Amino acid sequence: MFRNEIDQGVSVVMIKKPGYRIGLKSVVTLLGLLCYFSLAQGDEVAEPEAKYSSGANQCMSCHREGRDVAAHEVFLTPMGISGSPKSPFAEGSHDCETCHGPSATHRKKPKEGDRLLPGITYDENTPVHKQNEVCLACHSGNVATHWTGSVHEEEELACANCHKIHAAQDPVMDKITQQEVCFACHQRTRAETFRASSHPLRFGSMTCTDCHNAHDGNNDFLLTQSTINDTCYTCHAEKRGPYLWEHAPVTEDCSLCHRSHGSNHAALLTQHGQFSSNFLNINHKIFSCVRHQNNICPKRVQNYLFDG
Repeated sequence: MFRNEIDQGVSVVMIKKPGYRIGLKSVVTLLGLLCYFSLAQGDEVAEPEAKYSSGANQCMSCHREGRDVAAHEVFLTPMGISGSPKSPFAEGSHDCETCHGPSATHRKKPKEGDRLLPGITYDENTPVHKQNEVCLACHSGNVATHWTGSVHEEEELACANCHKIHAAQDPVMDKITQQEVCFACHQRTRAETFRASSHPLRFGSMTCTDCHNAHDGNNDFLLTQSTINDTCYTCHAEKRGPYLWEHAPVTEDCSLCHRSHGSNHAALLTQHGQFSSNFLNINHKIFSCVRHQNNICPKRVQNYLFDG
């Protein structure tokens, strides 16, 4: 069936079937590829299994106070309470490696080159979804019930982008520093808070999380309540009503008249209006006439609103 032919010094394998002619170089190349993939599979199987180190004491020998990457303050947080069953330092857990994964190779400094990274690092070296899986393994209750599908989750935001686990006081848990964490991304909102009329965020009298739930994608704009108005009513309960003469836009959406993050007009209003404080206290029962281009409100209504 087969016949070898010497043609100008090149060995050729011919198959007597018409239309088939295979060069010896092609056969050798094919065999080489098969050997390569076979060896590659063998390497994957032979890869050593990652191992845990002997616990936090070994980690703290490098990550103690005063070092470049200090982590000692984790013991000042709820996570560092070994008596808590949910703590990574609880009995039966792997201390630091509960979150960072098996990292025995990280502890051993090689003779040449850089030290190997821990199994999981909370930076660009580990995919975001893998980082968050570790956090959500414990924080799977009310805090993260609707995390999946939220804007922050879709934007591939990692928990560690906002939270500082090794810090004695997580910045997002403080009224002043929390807004700085949020403003790192929401810079336009920061600018709005410096307008003439704004909510007292800058003074620590309220926080971003009074209105927004960063983990909850169940509501629009990550609001704490199902609607804008219900969120506003948690503080402005006196504006809820019902009133005898209600104006439809008022009950529909507070943001039709107010800019929640800041405005250059009084009372966070979207437009300027020549009215006295009496107007701001009429229980929102009539919409501001000055919002209408032709000022269609009757004169007697304007007198009641602006002159009291």
